[in-house]
Amino acid sequence: MPQLKETYPYILANESIYANTDLAVTDKYSGEVATRVALADATAIDRGIQAAVEAAEPLADMATYERQAVLEHCVTRFRERFDEMAYALCVEAGKPINDARGEVTRLIDTFKIAAEETTRFNGELQTLDISARARGYSGMWKRVPIGPCSFVSPFNFPLNLAAHKIAPAIAVGCPFVMKPASRTPLGAIIIGEVLGETNLPKGAFSILPCSRDGADLFTVDERLKLLSFTGSPGVGWDLKARCGKKKVVLELGGNAAVVVDADTDLDDAVTRITFGAFYQSGQSCIGVQRILIHEDIYETLKSKLVEKAASLIAGDPKDEKTFVGPMIAESEAVRLEGWVNEARDAGGVILCGGNREGAMLDATLMENVPAEAKVCTEEAFGPVAILQKFSTWDQAIDMVNDSKFGLQAGIFTRDFYKIQKAWDKLDVGGVVVGDVPSYRVDNMPYGGVKDSGLGREGVRFAMEDMSEIRNLVIRTIPSA
Repeated sequence: MPQLKETYPYILANESIYANTDLAVTDKYSGEVATRVALADATAIDRGIQAAVEAAEPLADMATYERQAVLEHCVTRFRERFDEMAYALCVEAGKPINDARGEVTRLIDTFKIAAEETTRFNGELQTLDISARARGYSGMWKRVPIGPCSFVSPFNFPLNLAAHKIAPAIAVGCPFVMKPASRTPLGAIIIGEVLGETNLPKGAFSILPCSRDGADLFTVDERLKLLSFTGSPGVGWDLKARCGKKKVVLELGGNAAVVVDADTDLDDAVTRITFGAFYQSGQSCIGVQRILIHEDIYETLKSKLVEKAASLIAGDPKDEKTFVGPMIAESEAVRLEGWVNEARDAGGVILCGGNREGAMLDATLMENVPAEAKVCTEEAFGPVAILQKFSTWDQAIDMVNDSKFGLQAGIFTRDFYKIQKAWDKLDVGGVVVGDVPSYRVDNMPYGGVKDSGLGREGVRFAMEDMSEIRNLVIRTIPSA
């Protein structure tokens, strides 16, 4: 079994700095301190931003093949450090070890995609002589790096959601400063250690865990040209309001729905819905929270879902058999337990689960929950899902859309016309057919509407956000 180091640095201007041991990182299952990490202060953050400013020109001047080589080096080293990274993720996030390995695989995929996209990041020739006044004019445009970027990454995918900011920045040629989640900083720091082995210009990257109170510079500093934030809606929209002139990309929350039509293979749907609802203890913004079931199959599917959820093994995430591990903190488990009890007291029925011990909350299914209950209207971000009944496809679409969130939705149906209607009418960033909304491949456009965010991630799409279009117009002088 791999081991964590006793202490970890922060990364300032490409260098590992063991400035202090002020940030304690706990094992989320045992609650014990697992390691300590250097915590950056305002001075370090300011230095990181200034270093990024100074690195902007030399990083933009790197040849495409050189930036591609940096990303390819990362892929090689992540494979070599695979077990170490999976174990660190299991400890710091409480993520079951099999899920942790899956996230390391996705980290590698994301850097591979970025390495490939580096050479595809092109411009376009443009016809300008569309009328007589433009005769003799031609045009073209290219994309150029936007400049120093600020990244704030969340606790639930400490590796891959950091990768979705870091890898596109390198591919485009943008220096960056990153604030990883204080509860789960190790993954981003290990990525930084690997980047430190490359020939990126000094100051091209800094990864600086810090307290929330000291993080204002990541948002308000005018030297930064883009903020990419992944986290809770309340925090994200507040940061946008304080960002000034910089571009903002927000990947926020959801209460994702899955719709199960009467013609569905129920056993297949049960397997995928159970995964989507309870994978990594439901701590995913596209985790299944609302399960909409056609009335003709409601009782049958309900019985199957309850049986499956009740059979999930919960416990130590280091155990290969564990499916449901702890939530990120006991306070979060207490919060969600309160929401479940509130819904029950208002008439909702707990079909399975509902019990809590410390940070462990059982896989919980409910029905007959009032529409105004928090487990319906807010983001649960834990192992709780509610069952709802529908009669017609139009009704199901309306039920999905009856939410302030709009990240992704999943639909199980064999009717092509219903699929087309869902794609046309669902007010979400993505529709997944034959699977749960929790499914994501790392090269696809990913993001939401309404309170779920602003902009899209996915390597190519993040690269577009991290660049600006620069136009060129050429006039051919008429012959004398």
